[in-house]
Amino acid sequence: METHAITIRRGGAADVPAVLAILDSAVVWLNGRGITAQWGTEPFTSRPKTVEHVGQVMGEGSPWIAEVDGVPAGTLTLTPHPGSYVPPAAEPERYVRYLATDGRFHGLGVGAALLAHAAEETRRAGVSLLRVDCFAGSEGRLVAYYERQGFTRTDPFAVGDWPGQVLEMRV
Repeated sequence: METHAITIRRGGAADVPAVLAILDSAVVWLNGRGITAQWGTEPFTSRPKTVEHVGQVMGEGSPWIAEVDGVPAGTLTLTPHPGSYVPPAAEPERYVRYLATDGRFHGLGVGAALLAHAAEETRRAGVSLLRVDCFAGSEGRLVAYYERQGFTRTDPFAVGDWPGQVLEMRV
């Protein structure tokens, strides 16, 4: 199997279009596997409020871009708090937001590399709690993915009829 170097760099406002392209590609990839409830069926870029939210989250946090052979392949943004639909922790934390891999790069370990980097950055900041939330539908496949990356389930939640799961990792 061909190996590809994954490099991770800090992102910024200029990366918003690349991040949105990754998110759009992730929607296509999910939909191609019959997963439509996680992020819907419409591209992120076709939803102005969502585009605005992605930029806002990137601006209040630390966006990271994973590149494979120099091409943006994945992203996540670390923020000091979760989204408004999850209560903050009772201690300092870092929260993984908008983790996604471009569909062309699935299976190369991009998400795992980004999560390992997030744990490293959390530790470097002197914070010991890293949390994430995810879609809990589709037989819990995404929850299981995070568990394989070293996270432990904490609180389930729902946004309307969208089932979610919070997970945490001590770093």
